[in-house]
Amino acid sequence: METENHTLISEFFLLGFSDDPKLRPILFGLFLSVYLVTVLGNLLIILAVGSNSHLHNPMYFFLSNLSFVDIYFISTTIPKILVNMQSKTKDISYIECLTQVYFFNTFVGMDDVLLTLMAYDRFVAICNPLKYTVIMNPRVCTLLVLMFWIIIFWVSLIHVLLMNELNFSRGTEIPHFFCELAQVLKVSNSDTHINNIFMYVLSSLLGVIPMTGILMSYSQIVSSLLRMSSTVSKYKAFSTCGSHLCVVCLFYGSGIGVYFSSSVVHSTRRRMVASLMYSVISPMLNPFIYSLRNKDVKGALSKLFIRVASCPSWINNIRTKFILRNIRQIL
Repeated sequence: METENHTLISEFFLLGFSDDPKLRPILFGLFLSVYLVTVLGNLLIILAVGSNSHLHNPMYFFLSNLSFVDIYFISTTIPKILVNMQSKTKDISYIECLTQVYFFNTFVGMDDVLLTLMAYDRFVAICNPLKYTVIMNPRVCTLLVLMFWIIIFWVSLIHVLLMNELNFSRGTEIPHFFCELAQVLKVSNSDTHINNIFMYVLSSLLGVIPMTGILMSYSQIVSSLLRMSSTVSKYKAFSTCGSHLCVVCLFYGSGIGVYFSSSVVHSTRRRMVASLMYSVISPMLNPFIYSLRNKDVKGALSKLFIRVASCPSWINNIRTKFILRNIRQIL
């Protein structure tokens, strides 16, 4: 294959899941359904938290941010898959690939950070309840999220700038359904030593440190719960922590699966399945996990649905009053 400078490369080719034309409509419908369910589910969580004053606390502030991130996280990959399936092509432009790498790394990093902040929030609430309002006040929570957004933005930008210096062959094929950084580096013809070092160091920092923080938080939480005498308090704590633990296991479990599938098994299909779990399935399941296992979110969603259902009658009442007022003015 002829090697070209990155400035001359116009596109890559994403191999995706299957070339079978019979499977294409099925996969298209499946991915479209998953995308719509994910966007709608996470949007409902954001609306439920925003419309209910009882949920205006740090835990649900982080949850609404997680839902916001998940909407854009899945929007980084799925729309391009749908476009390629519909047009029966596999190409992605060089600029689109860089953009996808940047935003994918940004949102996966923020998912990681928010799950860690949620674990710390539960640790403070259960283990230090008297200091909770002081430690986790709204200003501190907002500054924490903003600070991590800025850090992740710059980290992702450095990844893209380093990737922009690489050379690729004409007609480069990426054995994935999106431009994942590790896969793009593998198909480069340049020396990717610096890129790989930076990627693995940052992956360790953004993976191992948050996971360690989550494990330490929950070890202290479990220890505190075992010392509680009230069954009601234990159940309430388990209900709020249980949903978060499910999301953490799903996210980190699939992330670890991606790592081992690439470094040990060397199977493209297994890596794609593992990537599908944390980049598509995890954002889709998060709203269901939190709404089904958390009574506060379930109650807020019920109130939201009731409010939406009552909107037509409210609009009709306003319309009726407006008409009657006009009739009186005419008479």
